[in-house]
Amino acid sequence: MVAKLIALVFPLGLDTFAVAAALGALGVSEQRRLRISLLFTAFEAGMPLIGLALGAPLGRALGETADYVAIAVLLGFGLYTLLRREDDDERLSELIELRGPSAILLGVSISLDELAIGFTLGLLRLPAALVIVLIAVQTFVVTQLGLRLGHRLNERLREGAQRFAGLALTVLALVLLAEKLIT
Repeated sequence: MVAKLIALVFPLGLDTFAVAAALGALGVSEQRRLRISLLFTAFEAGMPLIGLALGAPLGRALGETADYVAIAVLLGFGLYTLLRREDDDERLSELIELRGPSAILLGVSISLDELAIGFTLGLLRLPAALVIVLIAVQTFVVTQLGLRLGHRLNERLREGAQRFAGLALTVLALVLLAEKLIT
């Protein structure tokens, strides 16, 4: 169970760190760092709940194929995270204002993988409350680190963290698929 928790939660933090570091590179005040950290934490802890709420009825409706759909969703988000390009500093500088639609857009953009995790929590057979608490704590910590260290990290390192997160989620999906096919 501990290995699955680490394999699930750790990559989510890397992606968040990459976005926070990109924002930090633009220069963020102390007050804004706290607001961004709280925004990221709220979205990243809330999205698995939404995914779980949507995934449970969907899982019942799909029956036996629900596990494969959950694996496909996780694999899709892993590949999306692995392959996407996030090098638009102008867009980030607009989002950093954290007002209205831009705050929601930023929150959703960094938490789509958590939505996918919510869909797969039943398949992973992990306690949802524990996963969400771990995601929330990790999100707050890595966001603060990313915002504070962002100006010191180069673009390649930030992109590498994002790509590693995508790779880790993709590998987790493939391991789950292999487990499902073997049993």
